[in-house]
Amino acid sequence: MKAPMLYVVVCAGGVAGGVGELIAEARRQGWDVGVVATPDAMEFIDAEAIAAQTGHPIRSAWRKPGEPRPLPDPDAIVVSPATFNSINKWALGISDTLALGILCESYGWGVPVAVQPCLSAAQAAHPAYAESLAKLRRMGVRIADFTPGSYSWTRALELLRD
Repeated sequence: MKAPMLYVVVCAGGVAGGVGELIAEARRQGWDVGVVATPDAMEFIDAEAIAAQTGHPIRSAWRKPGEPRPLPDPDAIVVSPATFNSINKWALGISDTLALGILCESYGWGVPVAVQPCLSAAQAAHPAYAESLAKLRRMGVRIADFTPGSYSWTRALELLRD
């Protein structure tokens, strides 16, 4: 039996280099994992190590028409770390990167999506952030509580089980 496919969307948060911890836990839980990174996140992660860990190439750019799809369709998506910028763009339906395009489409796919925000307390205080979270929650997105100064790589996986 084939393992369910989990997309891990990685944004350019300061903790992004630790995404291997999330991948390892997801694999322990029986997921096949594919990573989709924002272009800026590529500077924060070790793409070669992640590709070796997942067995799949990291996706960051749109594929050309006619090119094969490098990852199977997702059964679920985790966004970790989810930055202020990406959360707000996603809620507005802005699809200017592959990662945001996948997140915008996820609503229509009907797959569960869990998010672990990573931003500053000052950004979290901005009214656009609260409005974006409310909109994403209305769309069925599961959002982990945000606590400045701490980060949980596994909380988003827990939200998929809830």
